[in-house]
Amino acid sequence: MTSRKTSQTMKPATAAKKLGVYLEATPAEFQEGVVSRDELNALQAEPPEWLRELRRNGPHPRPVVAAKLGVSMSGLARAGLTDPLTTEQINAIKDENPDWLQRERATYAEVKREEAAKKQAAAAEKKTGRS
Repeated sequence: MTSRKTSQTMKPATAAKKLGVYLEATPAEFQEGVVSRDELNALQAEPPEWLRELRRNGPHPRPVVAAKLGVSMSGLARAGLTDPLTTEQINAIKDENPDWLQRERATYAEVKREEAAKKQAAAAEKKTGRS
């Protein structure tokens, strides 16, 4: 008796998140179907034109917007940015460099420094054998 290997599938929203694109901007056939792990790997390895275009120009989902601006997603929310943005809109915000962006970047950098210090301290404790 042989068992057939079934292909792992995911919802379009999960696949879009893994691809770093805004689901509502993807083609209808992508939004309406299911995506197998093999299809996802193929999209990542050789992205079709629609995927390259979305990654290049957007609209981008909030995690991508936050990363491109160098702030946290909470920072976006505090600034009132809850909708997806295009690359052009993101670049306009960067060029304007408003006060909120400067504050949120500084906050985000400080949080990242603190996280790195905690990680380093935990690694040092582990190395010395303390618990």
